[in-house]
Amino acid sequence: DIGDIIRGKDLYRGNKKKIKTETERDKLDKNFKKYFQQIHDKLEQAAKEHYNYDTENYFQLREDWWTANRSTVWKALTCDHRLGGYSYFRPTCNGEKRTKGYCRCGDDKPDDDKANVDPPTFFDYVPQYLR
Repeated sequence: DIGDIIRGKDLYRGNKKKIKTETERDKLDKNFKKYFQQIHDKLEQAAKEHYNYDTENYFQLREDWWTANRSTVWKALTCDHRLGGYSYFRPTCNGEKRTKGYCRCGDDKPDDDKANVDPPTFFDYVPQYLR
């Protein structure tokens, strides 16, 4: 899942193309390292010192970033108007209506005690092979 990918814990290793020397996963890891290095460089000094031991792959920074931003990422994936035509939203189990507009979008706020305000799974910390 996306949390495992961001945190560098995804089990998928990618496929090597015949003429290429690195997998798609290797490319993704390089990009994440570059992005999280940029985040690290913009941190205040105290925060930089907290993550200095972790500058090889920024695993702790990635973990902390995911913890801080997972709900925002979920909202972007499910509520962004640019994704309106995609098939992520399917009919619900109790009818023909789609969930579009009801997953933290519009008036569906976490404090209103409505259904579907959280990501559909909370399996972030269950090992992938058990999901």
